[in-house]
Amino acid sequence: MSTSLNFSQVDVFSSEAYRGNPVAVVHDADVLSVDQMACFARWTNLSETTFLLTPTNMEADYRLRIFTPAGELPFAGHPTLGSCHAWLEAGGEARDSQVVMQECEAGLVRIRRSDQGLAFAAPPVLRSGALEPEFLQRLMTALKLPGEALVAHQWVDNGPGWCALQLDSAQRVLDADPDMYGLGDACLGLVGAYPESAETDFEVRAFVPSLGVPEDPVTGSLNASIAQWLIREGRAPNNYVASQGTVIGRAGRIQVIGDQDTVWIGGQTMTCIHGRATF
Repeated sequence: MSTSLNFSQVDVFSSEAYRGNPVAVVHDADVLSVDQMACFARWTNLSETTFLLTPTNMEADYRLRIFTPAGELPFAGHPTLGSCHAWLEAGGEARDSQVVMQECEAGLVRIRRSDQGLAFAAPPVLRSGALEPEFLQRLMTALKLPGEALVAHQWVDNGPGWCALQLDSAQRVLDADPDMYGLGDACLGLVGAYPESAETDFEVRAFVPSLGVPEDPVTGSLNASIAQWLIREGRAPNNYVASQGTVIGRAGRIQVIGDQDTVWIGGQTMTCIHGRATF
């Protein structure tokens, strides 16, 4: 017997519809098996598909499971904002009028509500430190970059396995043409600064070919961990705006707000598709 559930597709990190990063959100998904979730995520073929569930933690307002076409993630940024948007739009009521508490495999994530939109508290980085020399060389070779293009490098893994390279300019980031096969199983982020007169402060790109996402349009989790790294080391101000997705025709804008010990990652969200999904 088939099951029909409410479905939303939400665009995240852009004020222009269809210019951000979409996330598919299935509501009231407790009736689904893990195999059904994974199958649906492969079918949508978006960078992430999420499933709203009843929380198991008493502090949480809802629980979220997050799938790429290739597997499940413990945490991801744009699905967090898009799923929270869909949950609120469907009538979800948080215990706190200012903060929604999301439960996911990585733990509890705070999502702040304001007139500027939603913003999540960056989760702790699970792995930091410099990249291993052999691994770094493999990345540089796959990116076809000369050594002088590299400013700094770091593990910035907050769940998906991110590592990041800071390049000498935003233009260098935009011009990168990686060999996806050469990247192997790396979850790689690139970041480079724009000149002071530019509309945004940094350009970011994300490559995750091993998870079925050659280039992610706009990436909340990566921007969160990059912001923690750059702010901590004085490479970026506490508050800045990053752009992402430029090369693939998107207009992602990520708001980074450093607030005491917390970095908040925010952006605009809008539902572009309402419907029902049959399982």
